[in-house]
Amino acid sequence: MVSRRDFFMGAGVALGAGMVSRVGAASLPEAPLMNDAKTQPPLVPKTGRPYNPVVTLNGWSLPWRMNNGVKEFHLIAEPVVRELAPGMKANMWGYNGQSPGPTIEVVEGDRVRIFVTNKLPENTSVHWHGQRLPNGMDGITGLTQPGIPPGKTFVYEFIAKRPGTFMYHPHGDEMVQLAMGMMGFWVTHPKNPDFMRVDRDFVFLLGSFDIEPGSATPRVNTMLDFNLFTFNSRVFPGIDPMPVRQGDRVRIRMGNLTMTNHPIHLHGHEFVVTGTDGGWTPPASRWPEVTVDIGIGQMRAIEFDATDLGDWAFHCHKSHHTMNAMGHNVPTMIGVDHSDIAQKINKLIPDYMVMGERGMGDMTEMEMPLPDNTLPMMGGEGPFGSVEMGGMFTVVKVRKDQKRGNYTDPGWYKHPAGTVAYEWKGAVPEATRHTSPGGKLAEPVRKPAETELNVRKPGTNDGHNGHGGH
Repeated sequence: MVSRRDFFMGAGVALGAGMVSRVGAASLPEAPLMNDAKTQPPLVPKTGRPYNPVVTLNGWSLPWRMNNGVKEFHLIAEPVVRELAPGMKANMWGYNGQSPGPTIEVVEGDRVRIFVTNKLPENTSVHWHGQRLPNGMDGITGLTQPGIPPGKTFVYEFIAKRPGTFMYHPHGDEMVQLAMGMMGFWVTHPKNPDFMRVDRDFVFLLGSFDIEPGSATPRVNTMLDFNLFTFNSRVFPGIDPMPVRQGDRVRIRMGNLTMTNHPIHLHGHEFVVTGTDGGWTPPASRWPEVTVDIGIGQMRAIEFDATDLGDWAFHCHKSHHTMNAMGHNVPTMIGVDHSDIAQKINKLIPDYMVMGERGMGDMTEMEMPLPDNTLPMMGGEGPFGSVEMGGMFTVVKVRKDQKRGNYTDPGWYKHPAGTVAYEWKGAVPEATRHTSPGGKLAEPVRKPAETELNVRKPGTNDGHNGHGGH
């Protein structure tokens, strides 16, 4: 991170209406900038009340300063360049150098003051999603405040009354600003650090973008047909794993700021939903699950005990959401033999490749030419070859020897002998099938037998009053 103290100590920064007398422009806190897309270590509090910090997947937490008992943060709303995965970067809008912006961590009862400087080309605001606060701090442009003009700084100040999991995002031209990636995570920790204590606490936001292959800027008018689905504005294989120690109690907090719901699924373990937008769920209301559906604008916190060693997949269960650079108009060619036409096309286009006649999995092995700044649809490599996944996909890595507080990637899991699926070398008995066509392709439609038709042209005496000539 690098400081922007020099820039923001300048005289050109103004404060929100009514706030200049309370907080002078010269007292702005530093605004750190992050330019690394890797998961950063947890921010252990050095001032203020103690808490157990979270770890933001492919992100970081925003430092603060204490000023007469008030916890002060500085957010910069600005254009950013976000690496979605190695080989692709996007022109986005975000906060403090990244999209999503940094996670803000506070403690129940903290008085919080957030300076928001607008370096976008249009007005913006910040809504503190799910918070209980004074109405004038709710961040709705035109309703509870004027928009923050370009080049200006506004101040939000309130007490973090309720512990839980929250978000922040604009409520000014949000169709554009959310589509461009403006969002961030907020965690209010309980006063008692032992309340709902876990060993590892991960957070991230669900995102979706429409970025045409070969381009770098999201289409802001897309309503449903997105082609990139993200965890914290990263796609697999660019999403970091979540390494944990065997026996750890693990919490994963997720917020959804996309245009659809996402059924998030964990392999190898069951979990319970312990938190929502409204707070912690009563223990008596919880039941075991392996998939949680996160609706639009919702937050969910899940918890589980990492009992079983391995590399366990963690992903959205909408199959198209675990792909990259999808094309919605590609026809289904399964079962179509187009070798003859492929030979003819190859004479005109030597690099032409047949796509999809045996399914899409073999496309992971094709060395297809792609436009610059474009990811393959399913480009992640695992220890046994292509994972055939992209988008909203990562791995929970459970290890015996993962040290407490260590979030480095332990590498691929080394399976004990006899615990990996293997090829059967013996004879395979013939399958018994029913007479129904289930399980095989439908028979081609046969041409119906020719039928001779006798057509009589109506005359004037057929009872149609002379209309027979028409």
